[in-house]
Amino acid sequence: MTSRSLLLALLAGMLFSTPLTALAKDPMLIKFSHVVAPDTPKGLGAEFFAKRVSERTNGQVKVEVYPNSTLYKDKEELEALQLGAVQMLAPSLAKFGLLGVREFEIYDLPYIFDSYADLHKVTQGPIGKSLFRKLEPKGIVGLAYWDNGFKSFSANTPILMPADLKGKKMRIQPSKVLEAQMRALDAIPRVMAFSEVYQALKMGIVDGTENPISNLYTQKMFEVQSHLTMTEHGYLGYVVIVDQKFWEALPTDLRGQLELAMQEATDYTNQIAKQQNDQDLESLRLSGKIAIHVPTVEQRRAFKKALIPVHQEMASRIGEDLLQSVYRETGFDPTKL
Repeated sequence: MTSRSLLLALLAGMLFSTPLTALAKDPMLIKFSHVVAPDTPKGLGAEFFAKRVSERTNGQVKVEVYPNSTLYKDKEELEALQLGAVQMLAPSLAKFGLLGVREFEIYDLPYIFDSYADLHKVTQGPIGKSLFRKLEPKGIVGLAYWDNGFKSFSANTPILMPADLKGKKMRIQPSKVLEAQMRALDAIPRVMAFSEVYQALKMGIVDGTENPISNLYTQKMFEVQSHLTMTEHGYLGYVVIVDQKFWEALPTDLRGQLELAMQEATDYTNQIAKQQNDQDLESLRLSGKIAIHVPTVEQRRAFKKALIPVHQEMASRIGEDLLQSVYRETGFDPTKL
């Protein structure tokens, strides 16, 4: 066990050595850690959840939100949750492959969702719920899917066709699907923590990114990227998760109120996600610091033609049955571009 792991385990022991009955007079504390800015959809959703929890429980439960990797970074947070040092996270869907739950990488497939409506048929339907159950053997309870938005490519040179990404070092989240996606474009995938991306772009360690607009804007990546192409080729969303031991130890009435607060926060977050990205896109335009290109029909078709083959390349990893289930649910036909 590493020194950090030992420290986290000690913190977890301190938390669970105190009976819940002893906490009756003081607010029960939930630490909610995430890696993005407070004014992103996820950041706003976390704050909304904290507010509703306080209201619904009459102050019996307090949610402390730690944004921008102030508590744990990308590579640390899942371990911290499993050790009980933090109670709640909202990691991106791509991270669950690191836990061995590869099925979540279905969400990383390029161009598998044409709209939020198609996406929500999966995240808010039986498929999404079935994937939550695969987290339970890891000591994790899945509570909700939160949208961020659809990702687009940025770089310091124009990206008009797939060939324009050839040889570029592109930052990605840790996902075999995203690695395959970049290789399909002849780009070089570089896995990197979200908190490190701005400096890496500034120093030229990586050449570009794929991000929803809200991430690109709130992290000021547009200051070190001169071109953005609205490919909207992939989805970036989150699963709000909680430590299973902590969750199951909660009194039933409090847990019920937290579930209702989470439903409200999910509705709120998913409603504002597109609005936030649209507002931030306008802010990017007004900044004058980044050229924004909207692909033509022919250019978008070229990107799809280059990326759709990643679906079958990754089918054996994610699960052919799961892939076909998503196709049926959304009506997606990979043979029609």
